Amino acid sequence: MRRAVTVALAAIALLAVGAIFGLRGTPAPPAPAAAVVRADRLAQTVSQAQQRLRKVPRDHRTWAELGLAYVEQARVSADPSRYPMAEAALRRSLSVRPKDNPDALTGLGALANARHDFTAARSFAREALKINTFSADAYGVLADAETQLGRPAEATAAIQHMLDLRPGLAAYARASYDLEQRGRLPEAAGLMRRALDAAVDPADVAFCRTQLGDLALAQGDLKSAGAEYAAGLAAAPDYQPLLRGRARVAAATGDLGAAVADLRAIAARTPTPETLMEYASVLRLDGREPDATRQLTLAQAAHRVFVANGGRDDLTAAQLALATGDAREAVAAARSEWRRRPFAEVADVLAQSLHAAGRDREALPYATKATTASPHNASYAYHRALIALQLGDRATALTELRRTRSLNPYFSPTDAPNAARALSALEAQR
Repeated sequence: MRRAVTVALAAIALLAVGAIFGLRGTPAPPAPAAAVVRADRLAQTVSQAQQRLRKVPRDHRTWAELGLAYVEQARVSADPSRYPMAEAALRRSLSVRPKDNPDALTGLGALANARHDFTAARSFAREALKINTFSADAYGVLADAETQLGRPAEATAAIQHMLDLRPGLAAYARASYDLEQRGRLPEAAGLMRRALDAAVDPADVAFCRTQLGDLALAQGDLKSAGAEYAAGLAAAPDYQPLLRGRARVAAATGDLGAAVADLRAIAARTPTPETLMEYASVLRLDGREPDATRQLTLAQAAHRVFVANGGRDDLTAAQLALATGDAREAVAAARSEWRRRPFAEVADVLAQSLHAAGRDREALPYATKATTASPHNASYAYHRALIALQLGDRATALTELRRTRSLNPYFSPTDAPNAARALSALEAQR
């Protein structure tokens, strides 16, 4: 990874930051004003492509362009109903030109990533790269897939190729996330700071500020995180990831009213399962159990819509089951996801699910996998401590709780206070 970062730092001083291709699992939605502009441009792209195809129905490049536009529309609007349309257009491109069609293959890879079919995304990206070894977009698709499949070395290699071919914000942010996954948070922040220095477009500034805020928050630095989110909102007011970050800082400092207000606004604009579950957790913390239950019901519905449109996300299914108290379903879903991709987050959720089901001896190896893969994640350390406590291993629990406090004492508005109380109780017994 060190070479990838070196390349990025050298290149970023020379080139302007480019468009965001998709980072950190799910691409961040743009600010409302930017979303309107982007939606209008996408609608125009779709319209122009459709007009072109009515005249030249065997134009494989335009079919691929149309498919990618549908994928992007789904991302911007958080509406997965565009996925079948995207697949149809991309498949049509391949039917028109079955060979030497890297654009359609890359588009299918991007669609597969969006649907969380990371194995298929990796295959499509590799096929595209056999045809065009200089496709930065294909390497981006490959990097995202390898990351989510729990193959960090392969992800790093793909990111390096992307940096060599087309250094820009998409590559820099992937490199930053790669560093973050390895626990090298200061270096990850340094890379995003260089990206910020080169950013001109308000949306790029907002994106960089979001990443910097998130990295500060992951280290328990609420002041710096709040400052980054505020600076980003000054550049792009109401940018939703910035609002989410601001809500997390507010919740960590006990200002639940502010956190609820920001999360309500986000949930109204992009009601994804992730957003709705986070909103529900803060509502529950604020003592608003009926409202929290309603949001979880909406999250379940949003997840069903995602699946109905070709998505596959047993990780979210497991998290929803945990949030609603169905430990048995959580275990089944998490195990299914783990068979597909041994990623650190999946190991952690499987460990939580087994712990909730009272199967802590089975949970411990998965909790250990999660903390080994992401040694600087405070949540993972806390979950391992809970399992150790349940197994009567107070020494390990004490070590993990101390590590949790050292990494980030504000890692969760719900669990951080519990971690602090458990640590105090264990230390008092020594």
